[in-house]
Amino acid sequence: MSDHDRLDQWIDAHFDEEVRFLQELIRVPTDTPPGNNAPHAERTAELLQGFGLQAERHAVPQAEVEAQGLESITNLIVRRRYGDGGRTVALNAHGDVVPPGEGWTHDPYGAEIVDGKLYGRAAAVSKCDFATFTFALRALESLGAPLKGGVELHFTYDEEFGGLMGPGWLLAQGLTKPDLMIAAGFSYQVVTAHNGCLQMEVTVNGKMAHAAIPDTGVDALQGAVQVLNALYAQNQLYQQLSSKVEGIKHPYLNVGQIEGGTNTNVVPGKVVFKLDRRMIPEENPAEVEASLREVIAAAVAGFNRGRPADAQIQVEIRRMLLANSMKPLPGNQPLVQAIQKHGETLFGEPIPAMGTPLYTDVRLYAERGIPGVIYGAGPRTVLESHAKRADERLDLEDLRRATKVIARTLRDLLG
Repeated sequence: MSDHDRLDQWIDAHFDEEVRFLQELIRVPTDTPPGNNAPHAERTAELLQGFGLQAERHAVPQAEVEAQGLESITNLIVRRRYGDGGRTVALNAHGDVVPPGEGWTHDPYGAEIVDGKLYGRAAAVSKCDFATFTFALRALESLGAPLKGGVELHFTYDEEFGGLMGPGWLLAQGLTKPDLMIAAGFSYQVVTAHNGCLQMEVTVNGKMAHAAIPDTGVDALQGAVQVLNALYAQNQLYQQLSSKVEGIKHPYLNVGQIEGGTNTNVVPGKVVFKLDRRMIPEENPAEVEASLREVIAAAVAGFNRGRPADAQIQVEIRRMLLANSMKPLPGNQPLVQAIQKHGETLFGEPIPAMGTPLYTDVRLYAERGIPGVIYGAGPRTVLESHAKRADERLDLEDLRRATKVIARTLRDLLG
């Protein structure tokens, strides 16, 4: 019997335990915001200890966490060293998630299993890969085979806010520098590139007034509408700019949150909205931001034209996030080839190497010259997973097979 077959058998024999591990992780909420994620890290470390895996707890200083608008972050590293030589492979998954929102037919923290699917917030993105990576590592070590290099589990808690307090913080502190890395993903493709993301907060200031005498105020909402229309018009232009990376189409802009006004009978004096601009790998982030600021400035100037100074709107722009795109690094080929080979064997179909329109904290490893890919347990598309929507779910057979793919890949890389 080959080592690959032995790995598969071990994972099958321990799969119920793997599912229970994932259920325990889902039952500890990590809604971000507010971002009180340290309790989940503590629970994860306890569960890992039960498997004989000692997790280093790296608490990010409270002042840094609060400056990011979060409450608590403790990142975990499990280090396993084998023989001299060889490469250290990091396996990264994030535990922070967006709040569940409305429309669920299953308890978002119940981790219910129905018709072979596990339901819950972070079931697919990406607490599932806490389980994938942990049990792939345990399967690898069950072989008792001579290995070279090492494996590190990086379980972090800042992906939703950009990753700088998660893997970015671990890397900046010099706490890790692996040779290769695999980050949480889905099972039917190995992702080698992804979009960048620019998020900005735009505040439109006018002047409140009684709705019975609106001429005495400056309607910030009316001004915001002009700015928003100018921004939305950019999406038509973005469709003319196509990426050459398979799986990535074109840039786009989304306004995901807006608030303002005081009451129904008051001319709104302030409106705040937040935008998300996805950047294809070919774009320059500095140029993208400068262009958006120009579009906003032109819309404001158009609104104010011909108005006296005391009837004009003023706009403030704050950058919230700048996440660079990830481009493939040449050294990622051993990862890509191993995952594609074993993925095709276990899933019965080719596993393409491609890009994704998402952005992830994998880019932070790539920016430090660490080749990486995105691969883990999940369906063919984000839409199928219901990630960031109601009734997020994971097909448990995808979890089983992805765990086998990762275990086999580690055996090949460290053998």
